[in-house]
Amino acid sequence: MDIFPVICVANTLRRLRAEGQLTQQQLAERLARPQSFVSKLERGERHLRLDEVFPYAAALGIEPTRLMDELIEEAKRLTMR
Repeated sequence: MDIFPVICVANTLRRLRAEGQLTQQQLAERLARPQSFVSKLERGERHLRLDEVFPYAAALGIEPTRLMDELIEEAKRLTMR
C-alpha cells in the first residue's frame, strides 16, 4: 500500500521543481537519472519510493522533512475536496 496517492506525489513534486526553477532535465541530471524518471513521477505514472525521498529532496535543494510535510499537506488538501 502506498503512503501517498500518486496524484499527491505528482502535484507536489511538479510544484516544488517549479518553485526551484528547475526543468525536468536539470532535476534528472541532479538525480543522475533519465528525464523520463522525473516525467513519470510528475505525471503520476510512477511512485516515489521511500528510499528516493532523501536524494530527491537534496536534488530539489530542500530538506527531506519539507518534502514529506509538503506531501502530507497535499494529501490533506486532496482529501478535503
